[in-house]
Amino acid sequence: MTPNPLLDFSGLPRFADFKPEHVTPAVDALLADCRAAVARAEAADTPAEWDAFVAPMEDANEKLGRAWGQVSHLHSVMDSPELREAYNANLPKITVYYAELGQNEALFAKYKALAASAGYADLSPARRKIVENELRDFRLGGAELPADKKARFMEVQEELAQLSAKFEENLLDATNDFAHYVDDAGELAGVPEDVLAMMKAAAEADGKTGWKITLHMPSYLPVMQYADNRDLRETVYRAYVTRASEFGKPELDNTPLISRILRLRREAAELLGFRSYAEVSLAAKMADTPAEVLKFLDQLAARAKPYAEKDYEELKAFAASELGLSDPQAWDTTYVSEKLRVARYSFSDQEVKQYFPEPRVLAGLFKLVETLYGLFIREDNAPVWHPDVKFYTLYDRAGQRIGQFYLDLYARASKRGGAWMDDVITRRRKPDGIQTPVAYLNCNFSAPVGSTPEGGKRPALFTHDEVITLFHEAGHGLHHLLTQVEELGVSGINGVEWDAVELPSQFMENFCWEWDVLKHMTAHVDTGAALPRELFDKMLAAKNFQAGLQTLRQIEFASFDMHLHDDFDPSGTRSAQDLINEIRRQVAVIVPPAYNRFPNNFSHIFAGGYAAGYYSYKWAEVLSADAYALFEDEAEGYGGVLNPEVGHRFWSEILAQGGARPALESFKAFRGREPTIDALLRHNGMA
Repeated sequence: MTPNPLLDFSGLPRFADFKPEHVTPAVDALLADCRAAVARAEAADTPAEWDAFVAPMEDANEKLGRAWGQVSHLHSVMDSPELREAYNANLPKITVYYAELGQNEALFAKYKALAASAGYADLSPARRKIVENELRDFRLGGAELPADKKARFMEVQEELAQLSAKFEENLLDATNDFAHYVDDAGELAGVPEDVLAMMKAAAEADGKTGWKITLHMPSYLPVMQYADNRDLRETVYRAYVTRASEFGKPELDNTPLISRILRLRREAAELLGFRSYAEVSLAAKMADTPAEVLKFLDQLAARAKPYAEKDYEELKAFAASELGLSDPQAWDTTYVSEKLRVARYSFSDQEVKQYFPEPRVLAGLFKLVETLYGLFIREDNAPVWHPDVKFYTLYDRAGQRIGQFYLDLYARASKRGGAWMDDVITRRRKPDGIQTPVAYLNCNFSAPVGSTPEGGKRPALFTHDEVITLFHEAGHGLHHLLTQVEELGVSGINGVEWDAVELPSQFMENFCWEWDVLKHMTAHVDTGAALPRELFDKMLAAKNFQAGLQTLRQIEFASFDMHLHDDFDPSGTRSAQDLINEIRRQVAVIVPPAYNRFPNNFSHIFAGGYAAGYYSYKWAEVLSADAYALFEDEAEGYGGVLNPEVGHRFWSEILAQGGARPALESFKAFRGREPTIDALLRHNGMA
């Protein structure tokens, strides 16, 4: 067995053997192998043929990607000072290597020669798509720049990678830095029992009495939603929206990082001959221009705003008449909304949550995959990074392994916030057969607390929103795992346009509103009773509760992101905060307080891959709603939306295709036409 687990590619990652001191020697060895493969590929006597130069480089780069992927993953889910140091020491080396690769003129020339060769027509469509993508990426990577500009472009890429990592670390540290201890139970009136149990356990872990409130979602959200104590809500809200800003520790303030990131992105774009970073970002997406995206967002905002205004008027009227709040503030809206929903639809999130214990939810999700695609998911064994992590294998009817995934559901201090899917191993054909894909699915739900009346361990309970989040990430996972493509560069989610990547994930969310799905995945945690149909009907009636406000909020973020990377001057006198304030004045119905520092914790665009791409959530929602509408259209003849025939068509035309063809072609192959916005508006109650 390889002493360094990061250099062992014989199977699944060896998380049990991993130590931070493995990172540097592994990265150095793999980079040396990659550079040797590049040197052989660019040599004059290496023919411009797939097997001669593309395949060997692909093999070397895959190993580097798999090893660094494990390090990045652990940095996100089990951060420690030692791992953070190793990660930050090696990130520049990785960044420089990929930047060098993107600027390699000899390789660029070789790809151009391959594209112009007689043998190009004989390549499979997937391989031709990879070559097309490579030629585009060389141009975007600066391969055509003169030497002095190349060197500067490289420096910019390196600094951007470090700034993004620092942004995420500051946000995690600022989130962990806050703790509010409460000794008087009366101050926590309204907060659900299971949340109080979690807060009590958190205080005990710190050697304190009473209850501990943190800014992690399982603690923060219930306070905002249920705590009757308005001062407490304001305290916690203010701490949350000022994370990593000038209101906290100076060393964790992301304000200077935002400014520097934006200046460097603009500089990189100008070096490449683009007007703005948004234009660079869209070069590899479905949308063509920033103007097209902004027009799409403006049209959607125009449709949503009247609904949002109506939502807000109702909220204010209810707050005044029922709660005595004549002027509800930002720290009141979630609380008032919950009270209004209970009053209008006679149920609360907390009531629904009792019907969604983790084992039943997972069983329901797995049953859906079985029904739609004829695949079976079984719990399996593998080394994991934390005792809470589970591992599963996906089989077809013949017992053939299709793929595998890790499931890390709970929030903890060492884990970044949010929910995400990442790839561990990607499907490809190798000399000894097919390499099956493996994925990570990560969420930040509340861990189980307390015990059952029989003395057993009480399972984790999920809100319906958390069930939707789980299905969303499972959709990304299925996109990665159910690919039928055998070429690494366009297999799974590789090569899929960023604004289409959310299609399979948002598509899966729709099933969380289907009785035929939910009835299989609910059992009251204490009685075992299934979710009553009457309660489900109330949930359905409330499905589009405040949909106008929620849609407008997403448009606000997406417009901010696109303007920030398109027509905002990063060297001018206005700040990113000034810009979001302006956009809120135009778009928002609820304007948060002046101290709100949303940009400082918008890690999607400053530390994730969503810069000038946050609009893709709404863009892909048009695609996913329209795709799901086919299941609805066929439901009458079949007797429900769980139609395996349509499911297999979705698999073969969208999931299976990976990035081997443009996403719009895959959509049209499935739907038989171009996408329309109608289904999205109908699903959101805004038709």
